[in-house]
Amino acid sequence: MSSSRSSHAPQPREQLAAQLAESVASALAVDLTNQERALLVVSGGSTPVPFFTRLAAVDLPWERVDVTLADERWVNGEHPDSNARLVRQHLLQGLAAAARFHPLTTAHGTPEEGAAEVAERLAGLSWPASAVILGMGGDGHTASLFPDSGELGLALSTDEATVAVRASSVPQPRITLSAGWLHKARRHMLHIVGDDKRAVLARAMGGDDVRELPIRAFLSCPLAVYWAP
Repeated sequence: MSSSRSSHAPQPREQLAAQLAESVASALAVDLTNQERALLVVSGGSTPVPFFTRLAAVDLPWERVDVTLADERWVNGEHPDSNARLVRQHLLQGLAAAARFHPLTTAHGTPEEGAAEVAERLAGLSWPASAVILGMGGDGHTASLFPDSGELGLALSTDEATVAVRASSVPQPRITLSAGWLHKARRHMLHIVGDDKRAVLARAMGGDDVRELPIRAFLSCPLAVYWAP
């Protein structure tokens, strides 16, 4: 009997997703008591999928919530690598289907051509965001702030909302919110899983060279770390 019960016990990553969803939902609910609309900035990849699923089931006035991304690959919205596709499939479902989604791509052929239009789109949202949910790669990148990108310095310093990014470590060109705009949030949360990511974060906390590990750009602000093995 004990083994049967244990097989149904929540796994650490499931618990993590539930806790993060509860925190984000609470943040949105609090802010919506004081303002007409609230903004949530999320990240792509496989890690946030369980979190998206949990959050989508929370009863909130979703019709007053705007959702956008921290970064995006410059691909069609139906492309398998599209973060927008991921958000539509896993977050904008059920109750959360009433939220208003603002993608980071345009019909332009390159992110360099489309960045200004996306920035204008973002400028109309309810900043500061209620929450920015960041992820982190094994190279210490967050959003599309890559250590090997020629645009990293610009993305870390500009007052503009968006930056077109190319890096040898990734196959597609990307668009990212600049560090300055990612900082425009009441709450920052880092969602990571696995011992390797924990080790990278520990290394980041032990130094201050942002260009080596760009996640360091967010260690100087209050950052809630959500981690599970």
